[in-house]
Amino acid sequence: MKKLFHFIAKPGDIQISKEILFLAYPVIISNLSRVLMNIVDMGMVGHLGANALAAVGMGSMLVWVFISMGISLRTATQTLSSRRLGQRKFSECGTAFRNGFVMAIIFGCSISVLGYMNTERIVSYFMSDPNVIPMCNDYTSIGYLSVFFMVASFVFQGFYTGVERTKVHMVVTITSNIINLYLNAGLIYGSEGLNNFFANSSPLFSWMHVLWGWADFPELGVKGAAIATLIASIWTFIHYCFFLFNKEIRNTFKIFKLKLDYTMMWRQFKLAFPQGLQEMVVTGGFAFFFKILGMIGTIELATTEVVFTVMHASFMPAIGVGQACATLVGKYMGEGKLDIAEIAIWESVRWALIIMGSMGTIFFLIPHWILPLFTNDVEIIAYGINGLRMVGLLQFADAVSITLWFALSGAGNTVFPGTVDALLCWLFFLPGSYYFGVIRGFGFWGPWTFLVLYILIFAIILFWKVKQGTWKTIKV
Repeated sequence: MKKLFHFIAKPGDIQISKEILFLAYPVIISNLSRVLMNIVDMGMVGHLGANALAAVGMGSMLVWVFISMGISLRTATQTLSSRRLGQRKFSECGTAFRNGFVMAIIFGCSISVLGYMNTERIVSYFMSDPNVIPMCNDYTSIGYLSVFFMVASFVFQGFYTGVERTKVHMVVTITSNIINLYLNAGLIYGSEGLNNFFANSSPLFSWMHVLWGWADFPELGVKGAAIATLIASIWTFIHYCFFLFNKEIRNTFKIFKLKLDYTMMWRQFKLAFPQGLQEMVVTGGFAFFFKILGMIGTIELATTEVVFTVMHASFMPAIGVGQACATLVGKYMGEGKLDIAEIAIWESVRWALIIMGSMGTIFFLIPHWILPLFTNDVEIIAYGINGLRMVGLLQFADAVSITLWFALSGAGNTVFPGTVDALLCWLFFLPGSYYFGVIRGFGFWGPWTFLVLYILIFAIILFWKVKQGTWKTIKV
């Protein structure tokens, strides 16, 4: 414990630490804004009741199964862009972006169409509560229409992060989240519902109804939340496109050069495919995790959705550190500075521990202050208090696994972490969750105990892999 405290408290390299923070802070701010908006969104939906929470929770997971493929395209684009940046092959950074964008079009459009056409079939497989299924159908079908825009946006993120333009991500994310929040309020509750809400609020906020007074927003409930997300995702895509016309970005990276590099595209595909398969398999696993909790009960499923939303407050900022780590690892490997790349990894782990550990402490100490922000259901709050405390204790292992996952991806090793994660999920986490949660009757605590063990084991394995040092020999 003393060594851990010393590692966290004292930077190993101040200059590298500054580089990590310089790249990470815009992503952290954008991710925090996303977390804040998600928290507000969940608070809005939560007051519609446990059924609405369960519908949005499952619907979000079913959509994310396919959107998660975009994470692999982001990683492949970022890995190639950062490595070529280190090699000072700037035009090839632009080539990596174009290649990724073409793959996003092919995958994203296909999934949007197929998902929308088969929503009811998909939802009926994962949901059994007749009070929840119609709302989940509404949310999921509209969510599938956003898949292309979100997958393409991941490619933009990979490019801008890879070429060290992370402030673009910050501006775009904050703007789109504000749009999402604004439309959520109007479309979930409708103009009349908002007017009543603000009329009964304190004088400090009562004037705010005028912000929605210019149009007649219908009260759409869960469907309104999905429409708001779709519109915000379209704006995110458009806003990212605007930055391509920046003179420095356009000219330095030859963005609009009408040429693809099929050899590089194949490299990107080989980087993206294992991770994309992992993301879909693991996210599909979490959809089954939600299904298991739904088999236990709607309250248990709704509680899990609330706790997962709060979890984002800790690991989304840590993802910003991880993305900075991946960029620096790729760049320094491109420059042939392997020792500095390794220093960047451990400095990133240190910052992730600081961020997630701080948030975990808050989750552990004051969960009874946090949960009422999302729901007034006493059963959900009762389960959620101890669930959030488990999450608080989990933060240190999760910080290590998130950062080292990005480190290996930035180095070009997407096969090992993807394989390990998928095997742990389907051979350990899900069977244990089902057996102890459903068959043995431990209820809510069976699946959640195995979630903790799953993340802890994954962190230990990735730590061992990075310490081996085989990532230093990877060519991309």
